[in-house]
Amino acid sequence: MSKHDAVEVIIAKRDHGELSDSQIDWVVDAYTRGEVADEQMSSLAMAILLNGMNRGEISRWTAAMIASGERMDFSHLSRPTADKHSTGGVGDKITLPLAPLVAACGVAVPQLSGRGLGHTGGTLDKLESVPGWRAALSNQEMVDQLESVGAVICAAGDGLAPADKKLYALRDVTGTVEAIPLIASSIMSKKIAEGTGALVLDVKVGSGAFMKSLDKARELAETMVALGTDAGVHTVALLTDMETPLGLTAGNAIEVAESVEVLEGGGPADVVELTLALAREMLAGAGRGDVDPADRLADGSAMDAWKRMISAQGGDPDAALPTARETHVVNAPSSGILTRLDAMAVGMAAWRLGAGRARKEDPVQAGAGVVWHARPGDAVAEGQPLFTLHTDEPERFERALESLEGGYDVSADGASYEPTPVLLDRVG
Repeated sequence: MSKHDAVEVIIAKRDHGELSDSQIDWVVDAYTRGEVADEQMSSLAMAILLNGMNRGEISRWTAAMIASGERMDFSHLSRPTADKHSTGGVGDKITLPLAPLVAACGVAVPQLSGRGLGHTGGTLDKLESVPGWRAALSNQEMVDQLESVGAVICAAGDGLAPADKKLYALRDVTGTVEAIPLIASSIMSKKIAEGTGALVLDVKVGSGAFMKSLDKARELAETMVALGTDAGVHTVALLTDMETPLGLTAGNAIEVAESVEVLEGGGPADVVELTLALAREMLAGAGRGDVDPADRLADGSAMDAWKRMISAQGGDPDAALPTARETHVVNAPSSGILTRLDAMAVGMAAWRLGAGRARKEDPVQAGAGVVWHARPGDAVAEGQPLFTLHTDEPERFERALESLEGGYDVSADGASYEPTPVLLDRVG
């Protein structure tokens, strides 16, 4: 007989109580083993969403999730490790140029990434548009590549925080995704179990982000930074803008192409700015703050690291990327200044074109997505191309165009335009 039961734990949180360490350890372990039923855990998740958890509870909950699986150890590598996690946005291809850039600066990057769901893209989906590239690596392959190349972007194995995998799927279907203690512990249990020495969090704020308000985003950032700090991982968070999508592309192969432009020393200014800001935080956290990542973009060493990273995972970095069979151009309705481009509208359009998925098992199109030819603040002329939509299935255009309706404003004089900085705040 165990010393706890699920109903007792649920009632404690339902009645605004603080869960004890042993209650938390027991319920996470019992749920992972199947002793606590889904309906019981969903009831507890709802109680947590409504009544919250304090720092001690969240820290213990995260530790219990980590304890449900294996922990990786990179302490024997010849260089320090740092990782980045983004809470997800539209056009957020930053991991692609960032990992090889930081590797070129002498810090190893073990980037365990995921697939896209809904309007936010997945890093693995983007990289799988590179011919031959594979996401699944064994732990030994990952360690070997970190030593030889310095960067790896791959799928997380089933061994890391299996409690999270089970709970994440349950939250998705029970309206409890938004619970900050559960978001924070989900992200941080995987990142701490991954064994990185330093962690930089990119917490997105705005229409295309999970967190729509700066206050909520800051609460999540502070919670995650505290969790990392409590676990002995050097953790900082940047709050970054996601009212407007990043760069000029949202999709899979088209985002890879834009990332390669950044590694070649070009690319959109906002993508370069955010990549460098995150790189500097990662390097500082790993004790290499004396290296300027901008130099590594300029001298080609970041591009060399990209090619080695792609090749090591079976990809051909020089192969032509797939392109969609069909395109549709949306022209500017009038002349003036583009004053607004809504990230959610663009993300939904890319998803409806086939760049994303509605369910985990759905396939994605490598060539699908949206390219925009102006950013807020740019002048546009009536009739000039504003968007190009890409898909293999032309019947998808209609719903994608519906997504974009009302998603942008062109103002005759641009008087209403106020530029938003990419970097909004820093926590940690």
